[in-house]
Amino acid sequence: MSSSDHSMISYEKEGFIHAPTGSHRVRYMADENWDFYLDITHKPVDLSLVLPHYRARAQPIEHRMSMFVGNESYPVKLKVCRSYFRAKFDLEVRASTSDMTIWIPSDFRGHIHCPKTTTFSAGFINRIMENVRLNEPNDHAFDEDEVVVSTSGHVTFRMWDVQTSTSENPQKEAFKRLFCCTRKAPETATHDWDFLLDN
Repeated sequence: MSSSDHSMISYEKEGFIHAPTGSHRVRYMADENWDFYLDITHKPVDLSLVLPHYRARAQPIEHRMSMFVGNESYPVKLKVCRSYFRAKFDLEVRASTSDMTIWIPSDFRGHIHCPKTTTFSAGFINRIMENVRLNEPNDHAFDEDEVVVSTSGHVTFRMWDVQTSTSENPQKEAFKRLFCCTRKAPETATHDWDFLLDN
């Protein structure tokens, strides 16, 4: 049996979803390692993962909704959607060479582990970046969100706006970035340019 056959069987057998596209509600799975699991090699992924706005009856208070998405080389597009901040989540996305675009809720607070070549949209920098610890050592803080991304392809993070329940408006966020936002992009955040003022 090939790895692609095995992946297809694994995600169908788990019964989480029938296709790697569309919108899917993430539910607490007490007897599983992941609340949402998809490992597929021969199809592109385009998913909106909707976190619950309530805590399930048997769900421990400290439990983070855990999601795993695996792929080989096909494009991956993931939107993590939530309307209730207490629904903390742990997202792991792993692939060999897939290009990935991942939308993160605008109220995100926590860790992101990603390749150094990752890019961030204007909306992400405007609304999320100040609450992110990027590629810092993992202290397993279960009261925070966490995202782990591994691929040799290109990764882009974008913002999913919790107030409007939609993806960011690129033109609007770019305008804010140009004229209203003073936050530094991650590629310039480590430089101290104050020495220019000394002359």
